[in-house]
Amino acid sequence: MAFSVVMPALEMAQETGKLVAWRKVEGDGVAKGEPLLEIETDKAVLEVESPADGVLAGVNAQAGDVVPVGKIIAWIVRPGEAPPSEVALSGSQIQKATAPTNAGAAFIPAAGTAGAQISPKARRLAKEHGVDISSLRGSGPSGEILASDVLAAAESRSSSPSPAPDIETLSSIGRLMAERTTQSWTTVPHFFVVREVDAGALVEARRRLGSATEQARGIKLTHTDFLVALVARVLVKHPRMNASWSDGVIRLNQEVNVGVAMAVDDGVVATVIHNANKLELGEIAVQRLELTERARAGRLRPSDIAGASFTISNLGMYQVDAFSAIISPPQAAILAVGSIADRVVPVNGRPAIRPMMTLTLSCDHRVVDGVRAAVFLNEVAEAVREPEKWLR
Repeated sequence: MAFSVVMPALEMAQETGKLVAWRKVEGDGVAKGEPLLEIETDKAVLEVESPADGVLAGVNAQAGDVVPVGKIIAWIVRPGEAPPSEVALSGSQIQKATAPTNAGAAFIPAAGTAGAQISPKARRLAKEHGVDISSLRGSGPSGEILASDVLAAAESRSSSPSPAPDIETLSSIGRLMAERTTQSWTTVPHFFVVREVDAGALVEARRRLGSATEQARGIKLTHTDFLVALVARVLVKHPRMNASWSDGVIRLNQEVNVGVAMAVDDGVVATVIHNANKLELGEIAVQRLELTERARAGRLRPSDIAGASFTISNLGMYQVDAFSAIISPPQAAILAVGSIADRVVPVNGRPAIRPMMTLTLSCDHRVVDGVRAAVFLNEVAEAVREPEKWLR
């Protein structure tokens, strides 16, 4: 039986993916779960694994090609078996793809284009850039007009032959980050709660437990590792904070999957530590380091960035005192973490110098009200003040 290898979709708005490189060549044997190719989506460069044991055959896309989501680009067959001939596949067949797929973007007729189809995203971009869609020729598999076609037309309309020296062209990741943050900020009713917390016990716990972890696993614990572990455990007690807003209803997520915002060359990507509430500190540190290395090398896998139910963004290492983060829909909240710095604060009625940290919680008011947010943040602050109690 032959298994199809298709361009995967990680989100509903994704229309295409760019094939960066094949990890195997046609005729090579491959094992199920083995890295097979690298693709670039609007989110990141990802590794796609083989869906089965067999031989790579029928490769019809090469490095640099931009391929519509759901299109078959190769097959995994038995030794000696020929790949199936090209046929129009049904949606149910396409869902047998390698990485998580959702049917991609729906296409609707483009008025004035003699039956051509256009995706909702492309139609929106055409309106924003003032592009006449009736003059476009689509590059989709059946002539559909894609977002990339609209953007190319918008660029060609520019009177300048090349960008001005002070203009920087965004990468696909940077462009999507701009689109997402704009959409979130303009459609999600944000509100913020702020709390300063004494991080002295956290610093001491990192020093003491970090030494043991480094000896046992050869890896250093970071404050982010502690925050992921502590926040995950607090989230278990506050399921509404771990919820999502979807199609006008609140969905309570069954897993506590903590996203960690990481800086990469092209912008910021949120990698995900799944079931973080069930992991020990050392396990979180190992996963965080592996995700960081893959993100910086552009080798993230689809599962590395999918399924976050809550996100932490820590800028403390950059000496930022405090900041407010923008929510990543459909998540209900994101926690922004500032640096740990010595400040004069009252302790038992007397001034004292303590290592303080500012936590800012951004919330979606459709999912969480002010009281729920305050109670949750207070409990996170308690966990920071007594980390070892929460990590037993």
